[in-house]
Amino acid sequence: MSKFRNTIAITAEAALEILAAGVARAKIIGVPQCIFVVDCSGETLASVRMDGAKYLSMHTARSKARTAVSVNNATGEMSAEFGLAAGIASNGGVTNLPGGLPIRFEGALAGAIGVGSGTGNQDLDVARAAIDAVGADPV
Repeated sequence: MSKFRNTIAITAEAALEILAAGVARAKIIGVPQCIFVVDCSGETLASVRMDGAKYLSMHTARSKARTAVSVNNATGEMSAEFGLAAGIASNGGVTNLPGGLPIRFEGALAGAIGVGSGTGNQDLDVARAAIDAVGADPV
């Protein structure tokens, strides 16, 4: 029985690159966003609230990132019943709102991104552009 496992983690430098790419994409589509990048334990590595982004979206963007890393999947794909129950049980820590994506390299989970303040499609667009910028696996 193994006593350890190999893991990878997003570096602080990569988190800032992801954040910058997300901000750049949000500017292109004209939607100011709140963006969070978290490590595999859900701890924040980098975040920003762009000028004009909805201030409550800071909470949802963080929840999206933490949910995506926790379930190793995109947010917005849970059944409605499970998403509601998980949100209540976690006191808002888990969300089923679209805009959270796991960040993987060669299949290995390294962290996640959460984006909020636009529509679900806009949030996902920004999240995808941000992780593509650092060569993460497509989601």
